[in-house]
Amino acid sequence: MSDTPEKEGGRLFFRSETFAADPRRSRRIPTGEAVPEPARDIPLHARCDVLVVGGGPSGVAAAVASARQGARTILLERHNHLGGLSTGGLVIWIDRMTDWSGQRVIRGFAEEFLDRLPQGAVNGPSPALWGARDAATAAWWAARTSAFHGVVTHSPTCDPEAMKLAAQEMVLEAGAELLFHAWGAEPIVQGGAVRGVFFESKQGRRAILAGVTVDATGDGDLFARAGAAFNDDVDERDIHHCMNTSWLFGGVNMPRYQRWRTEHPDQFSAFLQRGRERTRFFDKAFASWREDVALFMGPRLSGYSAVDVDDLTAVEIQSHRLMAEHLALYREGAPGFEHAYMMLSAPQLGVRHARRLTGVAAVTRGDWDGRVWPDEIGVSPSLSPKFPNVSVPYGALVPAALDGLLAPGRHLSCDANSHSFLREIPQCWMTGQAAGVAGALAVARGVAPRAVPIAELQAALRAGGAHLSAPAPERAIA
Repeated sequence: MSDTPEKEGGRLFFRSETFAADPRRSRRIPTGEAVPEPARDIPLHARCDVLVVGGGPSGVAAAVASARQGARTILLERHNHLGGLSTGGLVIWIDRMTDWSGQRVIRGFAEEFLDRLPQGAVNGPSPALWGARDAATAAWWAARTSAFHGVVTHSPTCDPEAMKLAAQEMVLEAGAELLFHAWGAEPIVQGGAVRGVFFESKQGRRAILAGVTVDATGDGDLFARAGAAFNDDVDERDIHHCMNTSWLFGGVNMPRYQRWRTEHPDQFSAFLQRGRERTRFFDKAFASWREDVALFMGPRLSGYSAVDVDDLTAVEIQSHRLMAEHLALYREGAPGFEHAYMMLSAPQLGVRHARRLTGVAAVTRGDWDGRVWPDEIGVSPSLSPKFPNVSVPYGALVPAALDGLLAPGRHLSCDANSHSFLREIPQCWMTGQAAGVAGALAVARGVAPRAVPIAELQAALRAGGAHLSAPAPERAIA
């Protein structure tokens, strides 16, 4: 996230460099042909109370929270690990979990999860520094992605393997059942409600029936295929819709590199300019959880669709080529990278945006005024010190019409402005925890997710360590 405020019209509050797709690239032209698929009976794999599809940050939090409420919970994940973009996508720089005063507002599951990581797996300022505004301290942590606008924040960088293991163990310890290598393919919809999913695996197509299904795919795959309304508008000047495959370089000397950036800004600018001239797509190295590992979370490629398989393929090909090109340029011109090597390209593509649910409620730019939703499920830090914390309503996880499903994570109901921060890892942990608790309560009370008693939901979230500012009214959402 850049610290440069956008002045034009007040829409974009932070700008990071993006790189537009080549408009001349070939696009697949639909032929209009179709191949019929014979009807068939699908084997039932399992029944459960709460089915969570997608083991990213929101899905892990949802599965843990649901199982801890006593619901029989299954977590379905297409990869061989949990954590989604925070691990497989190498988004190991966890964005701000404190507000601009230094108060930790993303708590509950998120706090417990990070506290479980072993010593050496987390790099970030101590709690005593959160909210610090001393110029020298803030500048030091800004170079390590933990200070913005001159304020030190709780934005740690974490070991992805440690996060994978911690997520897996928390799910299993909570009592949830875990299925890897299983892709949630199609929602089972009956009577206007989602009743589970068909999934694909090495065993072929199978079904899981559930009282409540949590769409934690990040792209809204289930609610879109179930017919729920959604939005997919983006602002191509912003980064909230860009895609790329992140990567790690090993064998670097990050302290030396960071001193060079700080002490010789003209040389650093000239280096970046040479990189752009030679590759067009060129990005800066970020600090990681180790001094000998560099993180690259770009170049951010715009103009591609996260739900178009040809576009996804094009981004992967471009990103892997850029990884090799960056290595050569950094070895040649960046002090500290003389002995760098390609350590790991992210197993998962870094998708920031595909669809956003049309929910019972939505977080919009007008809500950044300190208002508190009566059905609040969490509080997010705002984008800059000039805004108060942002209240997040339960209704943003509930489809406007579709029953039987909740949609936490980066595809929750919000506008494009608010998506720029509600898509981040901490906010996904926060909304995932709320969805898991709500799903379990809905099954236990025998009601649709939209009819979950808000007071009961908020009480359970507080008991689970979540930070809330709202009173707990005795009513369900409309």
